[in-house]
Amino acid sequence: MSGTARTAVLRDAVGLGVAVGLYGVAFGAAADAAGLDPWQALVMSLLMFTGASQFALVGVLGAGGSGAAAIGSALLLGTRNTVYGVRLAPLLAPRGPLRRLGTAHWVIDETTALAVAAPDRGLARLAFLAGGASIYVVWNATTLVGALGAAALGETAQAALDAVVPAAFLALLWPRLRAGAEEPAVARRVALGGAAVALALTPFVPAGVQVVAAVVAVALAGRPRREAAA
Repeated sequence: MSGTARTAVLRDAVGLGVAVGLYGVAFGAAADAAGLDPWQALVMSLLMFTGASQFALVGVLGAGGSGAAAIGSALLLGTRNTVYGVRLAPLLAPRGPLRRLGTAHWVIDETTALAVAAPDRGLARLAFLAGGASIYVVWNATTLVGALGAAALGETAQAALDAVVPAAFLALLWPRLRAGAEEPAVARRVALGGAAVALALTPFVPAGVQVVAAVVAVALAGRPRREAAA
């Protein structure tokens, strides 16, 4: 593990963590608009810590839905983290129940992307831990800020926050799709296939279901294949 590679991984992990963590302001504001107290919003961020599920829960509550419907929506979106966990378990290989529990709590979209993009197992663990810690700290801090006073967030600021996560994912994805990357044609086909599945399902399924379906499709497309017998 070279010092240059380690520095690059830390820079990307912390940079992405701060950028994504700032989006917690929007969640805090949404929780406030849905009628949650600041402490309730903070506890949700501390214990749930998966942005899409958190937004789904407060969105249903804010629209007047029942608690059961809100929890169901959050659980539905959270199923994709199970898929991520299956992918990350052999890569991170946490030992002991406490480490496994802590690792599972930080399995989200961004930490998965950081770990999978790392060039080796040691750097994958570093990227996961640095990214997870950065996002967790900033997300919870900004959740409290949003819940306490950012409900009046302007439309321009909201639009800027909305662009942060997609831009960060594109920055992670692009190096793996360019011509110099390993197996770029296969990577591009898998990425485009997942995007096509998500776009095709968007008009017909609840928000988030298309993401789960795309993840499953990509996992199936990228599964190891047996070499043909000689």
